[in-house]
Amino acid sequence: MTIRAYFRRPAPAAAIALAVLVAAPTNMLAQGLDDPASADRIVGSEIQEEQSSVATDAEKVLNAIDKTPDNIAAVRMTSALDTVDIVFLPDAAMAEGGPPAPIRDRIEKRQADVDALRAEIEGNAMIYHAINARQILPRDVLAVEFPGEREIVIYAAAKPPAD
Repeated sequence: MTIRAYFRRPAPAAAIALAVLVAAPTNMLAQGLDDPASADRIVGSEIQEEQSSVATDAEKVLNAIDKTPDNIAAVRMTSALDTVDIVFLPDAAMAEGGPPAPIRDRIEKRQADVDALRAEIEGNAMIYHAINARQILPRDVLAVEFPGEREIVIYAAAKPPAD
């Protein structure tokens, strides 16, 4: 068989594979990681969301920022979570002018730690997918806290995604 003849007739296996690929539903080809249900499966638990205000949770956020050096290591070592709670703080979002002065000042004071925390969040698939599915960028994370073993609360200067 010459090279020219070989390319005129597609191999039967290749033709079958192409037919199967074309006929397959698109949802079988890839799992959308932006879907909250997909993130829930990756994290291994349901992700709880709540909306609050900086005025209500300022003390909690400030305390969590102060614990950032300890939480960096905790994020790095986290491999399983039972509870993920995302607290949206829309009044601290950049579109609203950013966090109020006390929180902004505390973040600036601990900027290196906050940057390291955000880098660890990007490197942790569970936590990253939990926030990414809720349209939160790592730069929007103000702080995290671990109220118990296998529990995390993420404070985000962001608005909840529109459904």
